[in-house]
Amino acid sequence: MKILVTGGAGYIGSHTVRALMAAGHSVVVLDNLSSGNARALPDGVPLVRADLLDLQAVQDTLTTHQPDAVVHFAALIEVGESMSQPGRYYRNNVVGSLNLLTAIAATRKIPVVFSSTAALYGDAEVSPIPEDAPKQPTSVYGETKLMTEQMIVAFERAHGIRSIRLRYFNVCGALPDGSIGENHANKTHLIELALLTALGQREKMMIFGDDYPTRDGTCIRDYIHVLDLADAHVRAVEALQEGSGDTAYNVGLGHGFTVREVLDAVDEVLADSGQGPLKRELAPRRAGDPPSLVADSARIRADLGWTPKYTDLKGIIETAWAWHRTHPHGYQD
Repeated sequence: MKILVTGGAGYIGSHTVRALMAAGHSVVVLDNLSSGNARALPDGVPLVRADLLDLQAVQDTLTTHQPDAVVHFAALIEVGESMSQPGRYYRNNVVGSLNLLTAIAATRKIPVVFSSTAALYGDAEVSPIPEDAPKQPTSVYGETKLMTEQMIVAFERAHGIRSIRLRYFNVCGALPDGSIGENHANKTHLIELALLTALGQREKMMIFGDDYPTRDGTCIRDYIHVLDLADAHVRAVEALQEGSGDTAYNVGLGHGFTVREVLDAVDEVLADSGQGPLKRELAPRRAGDPPSLVADSARIRADLGWTPKYTDLKGIIETAWAWHRTHPHGYQD
């Protein structure tokens, strides 16, 4: 198939582009490069530099390249920023997605794999979290993803545009050869922050709260390697080709690691490189941090045969370290 990947020059998108190509598909990327980087793309992949807010550009891309399916990543993703700039997030994430769906309905009624998020569930009351858990996002970012899912379902009903929505948890890791990896302007992910601290770009790691009802008092999160997530997108595209549709899947390991366990694993990886442990400091809990967020991923395992390959925490971190130590300033290096 030929796949149009929106936001394909971003972190998850660029890994998924490679996974789609490895599975034998051809790829066209649409990206405005506001946060993505053209260097993240393999040589020879067509790049349409355009914004989803430009409806005509989206329609022209569909008409020119005639894709068989769309994988939709393009979005703003910073939770904190979404709370201070809600208009920007609703405009970019919701209106941009509406334009994409409108263009598909008007030009090529092809299926869509949507990059959604576990932020839909908010402060979930159960763990692991199933797909039918209440949708109660606590951030504007989560609200925009929920609204986009609702739009996709409505377009499926009205126009027959089949879809699979993938809700994933804490994405981490990188291509093991260190050639591409996480390159966000605003650094918020625990593993990335820890490795940048190891590189001297931050003074210390903060642990926010050690009195949660968990095995060591710190928060538990489900960490999914970006390559396992990319594989889930490939499987979703191929399932849509075979006739599947109107399904949402959680994508996660199904078990979590505490903040302390992650930092201990980082220290192990650093020790293998001859570096000392990270400096840590305990701080009070942050408002809104639930004790545990873990995916129930039984549905995608059963339906699509998806099984994560990166389950060892140290191994996950080693791939991220291969990227960060060779690209301490991202693609600027």
